[in-house]
Amino acid sequence: MKDSTKVIGYASPWSVAPGEDVQFHLSSEVLKSASARIVRIRCADADPRGPGIKVYHQPSPLDGEIPLASYPIHTGSFGEIPDAKLLTGLQDFSIGAWIWPTILTGGDQVVFARKDAATGKGWRLFINSDGCLSFAVSDEAGSSTITASQPVLIREWLFVHASFSATEGTITLSAESLERDGGRAQHVSLSARSTVSPVLNTATPLTFAAELTGKSAPYSRTGHHFNGKIDRPRLYGQALNGAEMRSIVDAVAPDLSDPSLIGAWDFSRDISSDLISDRSKNGLHGSVRRTPMRAATGANWTGTRTNWTAAPEEYGAIHFHDDDIDDAAWPEAQSWKVPDGIRSGFYTLELTADHDGVKTESHIPFFVRPPRGEKTADILVIAPTATYISYANNHSRIDQIHFEVMADGLIVLSQDDVYAHKHRELGASFYDTHKDYSGVCYSSARRPILNQRPGGYTFNYVNDTHLLDWLEEEGFAYDVITDEDLDRGGADLLKPYRVVLTMTHPEYTSKNMLDGLQTYQASGGRHMYLGGNGFYWRIAFHPTISGLIEMRRGITGLRSWEAEAGEECLSFTGEPSGLWRSSGRAPQRLTGVGFSAQVFDRGASYRRLPDSYLPRAAFVMNGLAEDEVIGNFGLRAGGAAALEIDRADRDLGTAPQAMILATADNTGAGGIPAPEELPVLYRGFSGEESNISRADIVLTPTADGGAVFSVGSIAWCCALSHKGYDNNVARITKNVLSRFLDPAPI
Repeated sequence: MKDSTKVIGYASPWSVAPGEDVQFHLSSEVLKSASARIVRIRCADADPRGPGIKVYHQPSPLDGEIPLASYPIHTGSFGEIPDAKLLTGLQDFSIGAWIWPTILTGGDQVVFARKDAATGKGWRLFINSDGCLSFAVSDEAGSSTITASQPVLIREWLFVHASFSATEGTITLSAESLERDGGRAQHVSLSARSTVSPVLNTATPLTFAAELTGKSAPYSRTGHHFNGKIDRPRLYGQALNGAEMRSIVDAVAPDLSDPSLIGAWDFSRDISSDLISDRSKNGLHGSVRRTPMRAATGANWTGTRTNWTAAPEEYGAIHFHDDDIDDAAWPEAQSWKVPDGIRSGFYTLELTADHDGVKTESHIPFFVRPPRGEKTADILVIAPTATYISYANNHSRIDQIHFEVMADGLIVLSQDDVYAHKHRELGASFYDTHKDYSGVCYSSARRPILNQRPGGYTFNYVNDTHLLDWLEEEGFAYDVITDEDLDRGGADLLKPYRVVLTMTHPEYTSKNMLDGLQTYQASGGRHMYLGGNGFYWRIAFHPTISGLIEMRRGITGLRSWEAEAGEECLSFTGEPSGLWRSSGRAPQRLTGVGFSAQVFDRGASYRRLPDSYLPRAAFVMNGLAEDEVIGNFGLRAGGAAALEIDRADRDLGTAPQAMILATADNTGAGGIPAPEELPVLYRGFSGEESNISRADIVLTPTADGGAVFSVGSIAWCCALSHKGYDNNVARITKNVLSRFLDPAPI
C-alpha cells in the first residue's frame, strides 16, 4: 500500500513550453525530504485490469533528494483598503452598509473593521457568536461593546450602522430590515457611553468581511470572516444617526461636495478584477483577497435585469465566504527549466519516501506543450484542464448523501478522499457548496488538487491518460496543449495540426475555446471527440491569472447547486454561464452529439446503424463484421458506452449531413437522462424504456474537406486497451485517426 498524502503540492504554471520554468510548491507535515524526479505520463490508471501505471523518467537537475517543509493554507475572502492619512486619528466617525448574512457560525463575523492586530486597539462592526449585531471600540485600557438583543436573520437584507464620538464619549448601533412583512422586520437603535478611544494613529488597513490577526505573506493574516453579501459600505467623518447614515449608503452616487465623506466604496465597479473602487473624492481604493464572489445582486436589485453588465448599479454587493481560496501562496520549493527537445505531454514531479514503514508516492502534475509557434507532430491532444479544475478536490462523494444512489454503487473512499475531507482548507470544486450552502463558483489550480493526478480517482485525469497510452501503443506521435492554452491562443494554435483530439470529458468550456474549435472545424480541420458530456457548461478563465476559472450554475443541467436569482452571469466576462445549450450553442452543433444521460451501473454496447454501411463512411468500420457488436467490454462498468453519454439530435444542432453510424440504446434502468431532456415528468423515461438515454457514434463532414468524429461516451477510451489493444473500439479509433491524418478531403 502506498500513501499519497504525506507530501502534497502544486505546479505553477500548469502549461509550460521548452525554455520556460515550472515552479513546484510543496508541503509535508511529516517528511523532511523526499526523492524527486520528473516523469512523463503514458497511463495513470492503477487498475490492475488495465495497462497499469506507465511513466517514463525524464532526467533533470531535480533528480535526487529535495528538502521539504510544512506550510499552512489560509482561507477566507475579505476586502482591504490600505492605510491612508484620512483614516488616521479619526475622533468622530460613522460606518454603514447593507449586509445579507448567510450563516451563523457560532463565532464572530466581522463586517467592517479597522483594528491593530498587535495591540487590539481600534473598532469593528460584527455579528457576534450568538448571531447578534455588535459594535466594539477598544484601546489599551479596555473596550466598549454595544450589542443588539436578537440574532440577525440570515438571507435577508439588513441596513447596519455604527458610530463613535470621542467628543461626546458615545457609541451607537442601529439596524433596519429592507423587508418588513412576515416577521422579517428587525429594528435596532442603541447608544451607550464610552470612555475608551479607538483612535488609531498607526498604519492600519481598513477591512471588509474580516479583521486583521497578524502578518503573513502574501498579505495580512485575517480572522473572524463574514459569510454573506456586503453592499455599498460607507465611512463618514462625523457621528451620524441611523437615518442620516442610511441616506448616504442608499445613494449609489455619493455627494462629492460633502467634506465629511471619507469613503464610498462601490463594489459594482471593477467587477471583473480584484479592485475595490472608492467613489468619494479621496480615492481610497483597495482590493479583495482570495476571490470572493463578485457580480452579486445588491439590496437595490429590482429583478428587471439579470445580467450585471445591463444594470451594474444593482450589482453593488460582494459575497464573501470564510472558506474562499484562490492560491495556497506557498513558497517555491523547486523549479525546473523545461529543456529543448523534450516530448510534449502529461508530466508530473514524482515524490517518493518511506515513512513509518509505508511507502509515500505523490505526484504534482503539469503539462509540456510544444515550443511556442511550432508543432512536433500532426496530432494535437487538448488536455481538459478546465474540467480538472472544476472537479478539484470534489467533496461530493462524502458530502452529498444521495451520491451512492446517483452512482448506482457503493462508494469506496481513498486516502485522498479522507485527507481532503479533513483538510477543507485545500478548497472545493464546482460540485460543492461553501459553508453557507452557496455554490462554489471559482476554482483554481494554484493549490494541491488530490483527485486529478496519477494513481488517484479515475474520473477525468486518469481516464484521459488511456488515450495517451493507446496513441503510444499504436505509434502515433502527438503534441499536447491545455484548454487554457486554447482559450488564450485561439484557433491559431490548432491550425497547423491535421487532427485535434479532445479527451474523455471536456465538460467545461469557455467561449474562446468553443470559438477556436469551431473555427478550426470550419477551416477544414479534423476533430475527434473521444468522450462524453463535453462542451456542456460555460465557464471563463480569469483574464490575467493563470489556472483560475469561473462558472455559475443556472436552473438547467445536471447540477448540485443553483446560483442565486440574477447571479448567473460570469463576473470575469459578463457572459451568461450555465449550459452552452442555453446560449444557443448546444454541443451537437460542434460535435454532432451532446450530453444525454448518466449510466453508472453497467456499461452498454453499440449496434451498427444503416449510415455505417454508406460508402463515404466505410473507412470507420473497416475490419468489422456487418453485425458486430461494438464495445461490449471496457474498464468502466464493463462497456464502452458508460458513465456519461451523448446522443445526436437534429433539433439541437446535429448537422444535416451527419451520419449516425452506431448507437448504444440498451442502457437499461440505470440510464437516467439529463434534467434538460425532461420538459415534463413521465413514467418510463430511463434507458429501460426510452431511447433518450443513449450514446451515438457520429461522423460529420465539415467545410473544406474536414470532419468531426464523435463516440458519445466517457468510457470509450477506457476500452481501448481491452484484449491487448486488439478490439473493435481500438480498431474504429485507429481507422478514423489514420483517415483523418490523410490530407485527402473527407
